[in-house]
Amino acid sequence: MTAKRLTVGAGWSMVAIGVLHTLVFLPHPYWGEWLSGGLWSGGGSDESYSIFWALPGSFVAVLVLFGLMVARLGRRGELLPSYTGWAIAAWAAGCVLLIGPSGFLTAFVPAGLLIADDLRARAGRRAERAAGGAEGVPQPH
Repeated sequence: MTAKRLTVGAGWSMVAIGVLHTLVFLPHPYWGEWLSGGLWSGGGSDESYSIFWALPGSFVAVLVLFGLMVARLGRRGELLPSYTGWAIAAWAAGCVLLIGPSGFLTAFVPAGLLIADDLRARAGRRAERAAGGAEGVPQPH
């Protein structure tokens, strides 16, 4: 079983994006408000709610876990379904169209790696079929 290096790279790039996202949004003054129940009481400011959805309420934890799973699958020689990279790319493109150039551009890195690994695997399977098919077909005499 050969490791799928592009898939592993895609997984670790997702982990890196999640960690960097956390480091960028971590230092702000709203942790005290959140931990004291400010979001429950409705007393939080609009900015507090926005920052909450950008950090602890965002995709970061899921992105890191997904990235670790993708890296593990890649190390085991497995590929993700082909739609995975395309869906990540479509999501990133939609977000960039709505918000403009931002950190969402980084999502094209794992998307591109997953798409490239899928295309590479498809080309390898076609080459194997072509080579195997030519040997297994009886030739006319």
